[in-house]
Amino acid sequence: MTADTGRPSDAAPLLEMRGVSKCFPGVVALDDVSLSIRRGEVLALCGENGAGKSTLMKILGGVYQPDGGELRVDGKPVRIRNVNDSMALGIAFIHQELNVLDNLDIAANIFLGREPLVKPFCLIDRKKIHADTEPLLKRLGLDLPGTTLLRELSIAQQQMVEIAKALSLEARVIIMDEPTSSLTLTETDRLLEAIDGLRAQGTAVIYISHRLGEVSRCADRVEVLRDGRNAGGLARAEIDHDSIVAKMVGRQVRNVRVPSTSARTAGFLKVRDARSGRYPEQSVSFDAGRGEILGFAGLVGAGRSEILKAIVGLDERGGAEVTLGDKRLDIRSTKDAIGHGIFLVPEDRRGEGLVTAMTVRENTTLPDLARYSTSGLISHARETVVTEQQVSSLRIKTPGPEALVRNLSGGNQQKVAIGKWLAMGPKVLILDEPTRGIDVGAKAEIYKLL
Repeated sequence: MTADTGRPSDAAPLLEMRGVSKCFPGVVALDDVSLSIRRGEVLALCGENGAGKSTLMKILGGVYQPDGGELRVDGKPVRIRNVNDSMALGIAFIHQELNVLDNLDIAANIFLGREPLVKPFCLIDRKKIHADTEPLLKRLGLDLPGTTLLRELSIAQQQMVEIAKALSLEARVIIMDEPTSSLTLTETDRLLEAIDGLRAQGTAVIYISHRLGEVSRCADRVEVLRDGRNAGGLARAEIDHDSIVAKMVGRQVRNVRVPSTSARTAGFLKVRDARSGRYPEQSVSFDAGRGEILGFAGLVGAGRSEILKAIVGLDERGGAEVTLGDKRLDIRSTKDAIGHGIFLVPEDRRGEGLVTAMTVRENTTLPDLARYSTSGLISHARETVVTEQQVSSLRIKTPGPEALVRNLSGGNQQKVAIGKWLAMGPKVLILDEPTRGIDVGAKAEIYKLL
């Protein structure tokens, strides 16, 4: 942990947000929220899912326009109308959801829109781009050539590229929204070391994370939001897990104790010779009992997600021998897996788990529309009843079943992604990073549910 002697002093704020408000249809996302940050300071922004953290930062990033309030940089009022305005003020944003082009290589993604040109023909200087990329990747401990295509990287590696992009901007303020949600402990340590370096260089960092251990390790101050309002702040000496949680949720959150009971039916699920297209020469076999929670562990890139996708028919180049009970299953597609009651909640909720342009109701019932149909007509009333049950049991913060999923916070989107499969009564539920980007209270609820 960095010593307090190197922490920022009571200098004038570099950036201030005063009385900021923002409303969406049926939702007051922010209500008179204020915060400030100084040069060389790491400010952790904490709060439950739907508290308004991402919305507040998207206003700084020029993605949203505030309905009220004032923004100041170096003590002067500013207006951030778009992303270009934000970048011109020296603000860089690392979003929770990846903002990369997987058909371009690492170097092209980092310098997209800022490519150096070779005169007089105004051609992109690819040699310089790759030369400038190498030290950025080394700074984060990412041992990959800049010519590697993004689609060849894991989600964790793609997220590190996003961080390298922000570092390349030499921004005065870097906003990190759940930057370690897909990183290993080693990768997280490298990121926190990079943050220490940014602090020493005078860069301000706004750090949004549900991982309170990281917050305690790197933050100079903590500001907490609850239900779109300021819920209080903590100075460096006051920062600890319980103090943050108390301000976040306003209630006691108890640790979940897993009972030491044996599986009700040993070997209920048997998987043999599971292979993925990524690692076709390596196979995995395992058993899981009915009523048992089986954990998969491994480093990022070890093939955990790929094996899970192969089991449910998502990997065309992979596959597995699957037996459920006494029945050998023929799973060649996700439709086959769903028909047998085997459901996967994928790691990438927005890209693979949800249709964000659709409502909470539509996402919840989409996997099994026949259940809600009579003579080919879908009963919205029956859909609504089931959706409201999931909203209540998972404590999903939403204006109602008809709210668009894209307007929910990342954590509440994840709850919808889980709830749609729970509504179908799974025989086997496979969850890939199910608590990614979810706050401490919601994690406890999901663990209890499992």
